[in-house]
Amino acid sequence: MNELFKALSDENRRKMLDLLRNGDLTAGDIAKHFEMSKPGISQHLTVLKNADLVYAIKRGQYVYYSLNSTVFQDIMKWIVQFNFNNKEGN
Repeated sequence: MNELFKALSDENRRKMLDLLRNGDLTAGDIAKHFEMSKPGISQHLTVLKNADLVYAIKRGQYVYYSLNSTVFQDIMKWIVQFNFNNKEGN
């Protein structure tokens, strides 16, 4: 869970996730939306992969990144459970 929150704490990574909501993209496609080096883009994508927020799938000579929606579903379940448990304790 710590890797997840670390990944979500950065504005650039959140923007990358927003971009991926519209479908799979290569690192080059993602880089067009940022003013940072390709190694910088790669580092952010690695953090997102380590948090299981994105998948990296090689197709031909390109690696495509896509959202891992199951992680977002797990987060929502955790938040709902946390809020529900807090209300019961009051």
